[in-house]
Amino acid sequence: MAITKETEIVKTEVVGEYKAVQVATDTVIKEDSVEISRSRHRHVLHPGTLDASDNLVATNISGEDAEVQAVANAVWTDSIKTAWKNKLIADKSS
Repeated sequence: MAITKETEIVKTEVVGEYKAVQVATDTVIKEDSVEISRSRHRHVLHPGTLDASDNLVATNISGEDAEVQAVANAVWTDSIKTAWKNKLIADKSS
């Protein structure tokens, strides 16, 4: 009786004006190659955060799957990063 655990990225999507990357990952438990359990986890990635001086600190995506990294790198252009930074700064003052 062999029990295995696999992780699958089931959906990667880009949403909104600031190109948030949403990732849905399933954890699949199998016994003798037959699926006995599946659970879903979702997380959202944004282009970055602000430091104390209002500089944009890029989100570290090095731990993400290569496919997710490729999507984020493609959509997080310099203009998107600038717009995201400006939004974060505006949000602080409101």
